[in-house]
Amino acid sequence: MKHSTKSKLVVLCGLVLLLSGCTEVAITGRRQFNLVPDSMINSMAFQSYGEFLTQNKLSKDFSKTQMVKRVGGRIQKAVEQYCANNNIKDRLTEYQWEFNLIEDDSLNAWAMPGGKVVVYTGLLKVTQTEAGLATVISHEIGHVFAKHGAERMTQGLLVDLGGMALSEALANRPAQTQNLFKQSYGIGTQLGVLLPYSRVHESEADHLGLIFMAMAGYDPNEALSFWQRMALAKQSPQPLEILSTHPADSTRIGNIQRLLPEAMQYYRQQ
Repeated sequence: MKHSTKSKLVVLCGLVLLLSGCTEVAITGRRQFNLVPDSMINSMAFQSYGEFLTQNKLSKDFSKTQMVKRVGGRIQKAVEQYCANNNIKDRLTEYQWEFNLIEDDSLNAWAMPGGKVVVYTGLLKVTQTEAGLATVISHEIGHVFAKHGAERMTQGLLVDLGGMALSEALANRPAQTQNLFKQSYGIGTQLGVLLPYSRVHESEADHLGLIFMAMAGYDPNEALSFWQRMALAKQSPQPLEILSTHPADSTRIGNIQRLLPEAMQYYRQQ
């Protein structure tokens, strides 16, 4: 086979791979590239989530724990309703929803594929209300719903592991693959080629989160109050936005203000 013909075949195969991995994020319509199977990423997430719960202390505050589970359950039902309304219920087939409150003073919360959510007790000082908490949980579920972690992991497999499939990476480079998984879900930071996507993901999670909290019966205007309180609560100076994986507070608040009219169309008081 001539070299030019072989090169054309390689390019053609690459294009087929790219097109097969392109999907559209519901609500925002953004095109994303994802080659990580849901079954594999969910399996990794469930294992990691279970390990985290054994290594960290669950809150013994019954009232606050129940609030996290109650708010989480309402957001869960909103996501399920959105999927039912738009004929995409299959996206939630492998979900095993779980909401836990961890005894930790950090201003933090996160979610893993399959609906595994953690809120830290320290963040409740900033959320203050159930609507504030709904802002956080719906944002984190927005990341999961849009498969941001899988998208980041796909980018990592291409950039760091030379385009390996996830199954191959797990078999041949398990430690590096597990580290990539942790980075994909915000455990550690990475500056460089992947940085811009993180800010896109944050803004997209805000967008989806506003819709989900509105559908759950929480006033999306409360998201503005939460992020304003969050901006004041941060103890360390913020880096320049170009050096941060998150949008600047002013940028985030401005984006939310722009999205509120759309979110209010979904708002139904309960």
